[in-house]
Amino acid sequence: MSVITFTSSVSLNEFAHLIGTVGKDVTVIGQGEPGIGKSAMLKQIAKMNPEYETAYIDCTLLDLGDFALPYTVDGGAVGKVTKFAPNARFKMQEGKPVIVMLDEIGKAMKSVKNVLLTLMLEQRIGDAYLPDGSIVFGTTNLASDGVGDSLEAHARNRVCFVTVRKPDDEQWIEWAINNDIAPEVIAWVKQFPQALASYTDESQRDNPYIFNPTRAGQMAFVTPRSLEKASDISKQRAILGDNLTITALSGTIGEAAARDMQAFFTVVDKLPTWEAVVKDPKGAKVPEDADAVAKCIFVFSALAKVTKESFAPLMDYMLRLDPEWQALFAKSIIKSTKQTIAISNKEFKEWALKNQYLF
Repeated sequence: MSVITFTSSVSLNEFAHLIGTVGKDVTVIGQGEPGIGKSAMLKQIAKMNPEYETAYIDCTLLDLGDFALPYTVDGGAVGKVTKFAPNARFKMQEGKPVIVMLDEIGKAMKSVKNVLLTLMLEQRIGDAYLPDGSIVFGTTNLASDGVGDSLEAHARNRVCFVTVRKPDDEQWIEWAINNDIAPEVIAWVKQFPQALASYTDESQRDNPYIFNPTRAGQMAFVTPRSLEKASDISKQRAILGDNLTITALSGTIGEAAARDMQAFFTVVDKLPTWEAVVKDPKGAKVPEDADAVAKCIFVFSALAKVTKESFAPLMDYMLRLDPEWQALFAKSIIKSTKQTIAISNKEFKEWALKNQYLF
């Protein structure tokens, strides 16, 4: 008989899998640190159920009047009676199952939470039920985050409450490669994995990059969400200029992270152009042996740009780099949406067979 190991948290993918599997019968509420990707679950669950409608509900903005409005109907012997028409935001009117996401439910007013109890337990608002097969789930922050999230015991007893852990650097990088994140930002996370550590880890007490509720006056910090915004800023740095870019990054991921990331921008000039690599892979400039940052940025830049047509010359160039960078490229592309391009390339397959110990 196998031994079951109980864990105190789930990954984002496990959170999505749980919702997709039991969400029709059980409302799952995921609690986690700010900016880790909880709100992105609606898109992920929608991809799993393309025939469903989606309803994003920001619970912090709801008041009692946002659920349903009264109207009268003939009540027979008693005359007129009142019923309530549910708000269209819940998509009950579409005639299809609905995925309802109750975002930031822990920050909702107490009266709003009370109204949501029937939605979470019975999938009902007033007299109206969600279409059969609908899914209701929610998100909230950890109570220890100190941002005002709470659910009373009677509310928790109506749902499945799980803690969603922050993705680590490898998990985030795998996502970033497939979501058009700037290669220099991905490379920065590769070199500074502690930027995605959690404040709940006592060893990270002095980590200057991350959110920490005990740190007074913290205005910006690194999270998966703020890194995505940092990527958008980074892509426009040629237009913004150095000073404005760093100022914007400081206000997005914090000054410590912005200053460290600035060094990554300076090495981009040391890299060969993509056109040079494709045109002359055996003659294009290779970063110096000691310049690990430049090589790291090149690998992630190549992952973003490579196509079926350019894969062969890229492999010729990659073979001029140290084995560790070849391995990083190979392992990363196998986890990406460009996997089929790689495995259809003869040179890559030969490299993988010779270096299978790296996988």
